[in-house]
Order: sequence, then C-alpha cells, then structure tokens
Amino acid sequence: MTKGNINVSVENIFPLIKKFLYSDHEIFLRELVSNATDATLKLKHLTSIGEAKVEYGNPKIEVKIDKEGKKLHIIDQGIGMTAEEIEKYINQIAFSGAEEFLDKYKDAGKDSGIIGHFGLGFYSAFMVAEKVEIISKSFKEGTEAARWTCDGSPEFTLEPADKTDRGTEIILHIAEDSTEFLEESKIRELLTKYNKFMPIPIKFGTKEVNDPDHKPETKKDKDGKETTEPQKKITVDNIINNPNPAWTKQPTELEDNDYKAFYREMYPMQFEEPLFHIHLNVDYPFNLTGILYFPKMTADLNIQKDKIQLYQNQVFVTDNVEGIVPEFLTMLRGVIDSPDIPLNVSRSYLQADGNVKKISSYITRKVADKLKSLFNENREDFEKKWNDIKIVIEYGMLSEDKFFDKADAFALYPTVDGKYYTYQELFDKIKDNQTDKDGKLVILYASNEDAQHSYTEAAKAKGYEVLLLDSPIVSHLMQKMESTKENITFARVDADHIDNLIKKDDTKISKLTEEQQKELDEILKEAIPSEKFMVQLEAMDSDASPFIITQPEFMRRMKEMQATGGGMFGMGNMPEMYNLVVNTNSELVGEILNTKTKKKQERLISQSLDLARLSQGLLKGKELSDFIKRSYEMIK
Repeated sequence: MTKGNINVSVENIFPLIKKFLYSDHEIFLRELVSNATDATLKLKHLTSIGEAKVEYGNPKIEVKIDKEGKKLHIIDQGIGMTAEEIEKYINQIAFSGAEEFLDKYKDAGKDSGIIGHFGLGFYSAFMVAEKVEIISKSFKEGTEAARWTCDGSPEFTLEPADKTDRGTEIILHIAEDSTEFLEESKIRELLTKYNKFMPIPIKFGTKEVNDPDHKPETKKDKDGKETTEPQKKITVDNIINNPNPAWTKQPTELEDNDYKAFYREMYPMQFEEPLFHIHLNVDYPFNLTGILYFPKMTADLNIQKDKIQLYQNQVFVTDNVEGIVPEFLTMLRGVIDSPDIPLNVSRSYLQADGNVKKISSYITRKVADKLKSLFNENREDFEKKWNDIKIVIEYGMLSEDKFFDKADAFALYPTVDGKYYTYQELFDKIKDNQTDKDGKLVILYASNEDAQHSYTEAAKAKGYEVLLLDSPIVSHLMQKMESTKENITFARVDADHIDNLIKKDDTKISKLTEEQQKELDEILKEAIPSEKFMVQLEAMDSDASPFIITQPEFMRRMKEMQATGGGMFGMGNMPEMYNLVVNTNSELVGEILNTKTKKKQERLISQSLDLARLSQGLLKGKELSDFIKRSYEMIK
C-alpha cells in the first residue's frame, strides 16, 4: 500500500474547493458523470483506431445510492486507470487527463467526443463527501486494479483492489451536511437537469415494463366468457438520459415530427407546438450544433428568458444564456451545444470570450438566413405567423445592426386591411401618393385599430395606406428606421389632421375671414381648458369633422419610448397634451361662431369636444355620464 500527500500548492485546498470552486454544490454529480462519460468515450475512440485490444460493447454509466451506508456510487465501464495513472491524474490537481488525451489524439477532433476541461472536476466530490474512494482497473492487459482513498485532507492511500472488470467506480461517503444527496428524488432531479442528454446511457435503478415477447392469450371458460391473462412484466435498467438527442444528428436525418418530438422532450409542460425551428450545424471557424424553436410570442418583453439551454458536448452548462446568445433571441427555446464554450467559468467570463462572441454573431446570421428562407418558401404561412413572431424580429432589428440589414428581406409591415408588405414593397406602393410637398415619404400607421378607426378612415378616404404597428417597441424601431432609411418619417394617424400629416401644395382656403378666425379662437380658448388642449384652427373639407383631437407624434413617441426604456429623459413624466384641430370650413363651427345665445354656444362646444374626445377614448367616468345625459336631452 502506498501513502502520500496530494501534490497541491496549499494545505487547505479542500476547504477552498468546498467553499469556492462552484457556486452550487449539486454540480459535483455533473462533474463525476461527465468524467465517467469522458472515460467511456476515450475507450470508444481507442478501440476504433485499434489501440485498445478489447471489445467496446454497449457500456453504461451507473449511479446508485446506498442510503443505509450513506454512500453514492458512480460506476463506468470506460478506460479505467492503473495505480500509476491514479497517482498522476488524481494526485496532481492541476493536471487534466482529458486535456492530455486530447493533445495526444488531436487529429480525432470533435469526433472523439471528449469533454475535457476537467482538471478540478473530480475534486468537486469533496463538496458533499467526507471521504472519497476510487476503485479502478485499466483496459490494458496485465494491469491490476487499484483503490485510492482520501478523507478530504491532503493525505491519501493507494493499494491493490480486487476489481476484475475494466472501468472506474467512484464511492462518495456523503457528509452529514449533504445527506440530501442520498435521496432518490434529488439524484434523479440532478441527473435529469445536467445529464439528460449525455452521450453514454446512464442507469439509475430499474423499472418494470411489458415483456415484448409475451402476447397475452385470450381464453373462454366453460360458459363461453372470454378472459385475457395478465400482461407479463420484466425488469429492465432504468436509463435516465437520451444519448442521441436530435441536435446531435444531421438535419437530413430528421423529419418535422422528430423536431416536434424533441421539443416536447425538452419542454414537457408546453402544450402548444412551436411555430418553426432552426437547426444550427457548423464546424468552422468553431464547432456548434443546436436547435432553436420559435414559440408563440406575447407582446410582453418581460417574459421569462431562460428557455434556451447551453451544453458543452451534451453536458448541461446553463440556461441563463444572455450575453452568449444575442439578447433578442433569448425569447426563443431550444438548445445550443459547443465544445468551444468553457464548462466551469462564470457568465461574465463567457461574455468576454472570443469564441462566444463569434458564436453569438453566427447565431444571429443563421436565424436571419432561416427567416428569409421561410419567407421565400411559403410567404402565406409566414404572414399567418407574423403576429406570433414579430416581437422577436422587431427586437432584433432594434438591437443588432447586422440583423436589421438582413431583415429587409423578411420583416413585414401589415396594414389595417390585412395586407402585408416588405419595406421595399411598401415604399414602392406609397411613394407616389404619400410623399409630401417637401419630398419626404410619410408612412402612416395606427397602433390601435378600434381606437383610431375614424382617423384611419379619413386617411383611407384619400387613398393612403395605413399600417397596423402595435408592438410595445415600435416607437424605438420607427426612430431607428427614420435615422437609417433615407427621407422617411412615420406618423400615427391621430397625430394631426390628415392634410397636415401629408402636406401637399394645394392648401385649402378658409371660409372665415381673419377677423372671424380671431373671434372664434377667443371663444374656444375661453370655453376649453388650455392645460389639456392646444386649439389650432385649420381650413379643411367642409364635410370633415368639426373638432378633431390629435396628439403630437414627437411627444407621444418619446413618452412611449421612455416607458419601454429609452427616449428623452423626463418625457415620461410629462402630462398628456393634445391638440384640438377646429375645422373652420365646418358648418357646425360656423354656427358656434354666429350663434347669439351664449348657453347654446357653450352646449355646441361641449358636445363637439366630447364627441372628439369620445373618438380618442378620452371620455370616461362622470364626464362620459354627463355627455350621455346631455345627448339624450338634445334629442327629446
């Protein structure tokens, strides 16, 4: 038997490991099962190139609990270790066997499937164990098994063992403060969380299933009554993982149903099917595979953003992918797997890592290309799904310049009449009719089809197209488009009278003289509260509404932008201000000016103003009740 000290630079390495190595103690199981997988995949590679003269077979990793003995076992049938290799790989903490293997067999590349980066992985066992044993036998002919034992101090023992089959068994003597890891439910939870898609089958207990070779017979008794014998059951290993998840396969191997089945496997509590998927598969300049799904979206930007799972060679790393995946795509679901992503580092490190930045840029481009392809292949279907995916696309256009440029090919601009245009199609459609006298293209839109219906109808009466843009970030996006596209402006249909929104050369002449307009202005300002409405007299068509309430585009948009982050500081706290546009060519406005009775004049102004407020949804509570009562009195 050998005794010695582990080659560490500080005496108290184990307390440091227990306290600081990982933020979650539960990570130890991920590390140990990953090491077992690593050892198994090494053997697979060595047998495939003829360096291991053994049968690879169908190895499993087994995790089992000995609750009475307060032990947790992790057993593999992999490459195993000699006593000398245990001394080398286990006692020299800074040395990673996986990294050395990768260096030796670097030509194997990603096909060997080695996880690597596990220099300290084994020692995470001491976060939950007061003593750890390793019993291992190498695959090499003529080697003896060895047992290594350490109680969490730098001292260890190394002696021969009677193990006869190749592979390694790790035995954790669970500490008193970690007995939760002796509970079957806890271990199952951790294996499902971290090792659900590991490439080697993981056995955790057994289960009963129907015997596939047994066909229950149906017999008749003497009275002719049929009875069927019970289905025979058999006990089989309970394999807790899926070693061959969909993202590890080529897209050509998968049908649409396979992608949907994998989505249900990842998200068993999601009852709606995904709208479509994007299969990521790249091996240069970095390795990356994965599948992203577009679920049905809501307009709420504060929805949960931890649905994409990040893996390193099928080992779960995190589901907090902000900074790794472009922010606008964190609303998607799915999985990303890359051996180029470090396994045991902080998210801030990941965000600064050069490979991670390349991965983020690639994903952005790949998603844009896929959206363009879906649009080109089946535009009708893409239009049907637009409302369910637009929040992601608009957010991407706003936050990623490269995505913004590519989005011209598939981003849609729906109208209130249910038509859909790309930007170029919209430009070509409206440029002749909606360019104002200064040569600027005015893109009209409504954010609420019902609330702005009368304004929309006034615009359509002039042959204008009105878009329906109702997402919470549309104000930000319009601001970006106005600064990026040449000589355009967006205007909500209720931002001003339609003739002012798109000013042409043919200015209408007022029926009222300048003196009459001045008198009318004084009458209105006396009757209408100046803190709520700014009165402006306009010459319009005689059949246009006498009073129209508008809200200035700039101020309203800045308030909206500040409400969702951005805009001009302080705008969000400013009171709502509206313009009251008074049509000087309206017959009713003429009657207000010429009536001899003050009371009637006030009633006409109040009724006209309330009708205008009603059209904007501004009449509520007592004021609405008074308006209804007054309206009934007028028709008696």
